Amino acid sequence: MQNGEMIMTDFFAGLEGVPASKSGVSFIDGEKGILEYRGIRIEELVKKSSFIEVAYLLIFGKLPTKRQLDKFDSDIRFHRRIKYRIVDLMKTLPERGHPMDALQATVAALGMFYPAKEISDEETNYWSIVRLIAKLPTIVAAFARMRYGDEAVRPRDDLNHTENFLYMLTETPPDPYMAKVLDTSLILHAEHTMNASTFSGLVTASTLADPYTVVSSAIGTLTGPLHGGANERTVEMLREIGDVGKVKDYIEEKLKKKEKIMGMGHRVYKTYDPRARVLKDIANKMQKRYKDITLLEIAERIEKVSSENLKEKKIYPNVDFYSGIIYDRMGIETDLFTCVFAMSRVAGWLAHWLEQLSNNRIFRPSAIYVGKHNLNYKPLKNRR
Repeated sequence: MQNGEMIMTDFFAGLEGVPASKSGVSFIDGEKGILEYRGIRIEELVKKSSFIEVAYLLIFGKLPTKRQLDKFDSDIRFHRRIKYRIVDLMKTLPERGHPMDALQATVAALGMFYPAKEISDEETNYWSIVRLIAKLPTIVAAFARMRYGDEAVRPRDDLNHTENFLYMLTETPPDPYMAKVLDTSLILHAEHTMNASTFSGLVTASTLADPYTVVSSAIGTLTGPLHGGANERTVEMLREIGDVGKVKDYIEEKLKKKEKIMGMGHRVYKTYDPRARVLKDIANKMQKRYKDITLLEIAERIEKVSSENLKEKKIYPNVDFYSGIIYDRMGIETDLFTCVFAMSRVAGWLAHWLEQLSNNRIFRPSAIYVGKHNLNYKPLKNRR
């Protein structure tokens, strides 16, 4: 103890294995490959639920009644539109800028149009939740079109969450099968305990910042290639390889150089990521249905070669490995993949935000100082 505070001398890089909070939102067993949202296995949710229902479950802690779900869904449909000033702001962004940067900037700006500083007010918080879930897909689709000089497509209230997003991207009626596949993917990406973006959002939330700032902070963290950006780089890797016959040499060269294989391995899972298992099954079903997913054969070969070489290290495909292949087949551009991730994970971020507010204490970790002491100031003229 020093000045009444506990002093830790052990250092854990990346805070690996260090509990940062107590949470009832989700649970992972990395050894058994189990992921639960509020106690319900992810495999059951993708079969029986929808993304909007799962978002309600995560945020409010229980499955909704029909009346509650109908209201939540109706409120989200009504609030999909974005103000013309938001659209004008987005038009000033560089068309060659990354969509995740545009999303982060626009979400931060939303907080100016919908002030939500009174975070102790339940009604204010509810409408912030509704707006963030409703408007993120609209922002993503709008920027995807405006960067090519096209006008944003107005949302349609008669379409469900994923149907509407696909419609806003192309202004054509969406394939119901594809919309269902996307809905399943959003469920799988909605929450994943104390990941980097959730932790980033929690640190921001602990300062009692408004929810738009919290989500904007989390989006910024999600952009990194070691987090949400990995799905983009996985597809880029598959295209770089280009042929299933080149996989073995490519992977062995990567391993020889001790370089990371995108989409393989996870900090928590020491077995197959349960989300990746579901997505792989979806990708194979899509291939049987459409017979034109050119990247799937390369991906499955990478998985086989990698597992043969990395089995002892317990490295398997993670959620990013097959999700990009699915989005690519939907016609979603590669640099939008992480935006789709954010459209989903906003549910988890908001769930943790509310949980943090219920028993808040500002995050203020310590650091182990490794610098020098008792140095003297050297005048500018004497410095070399």
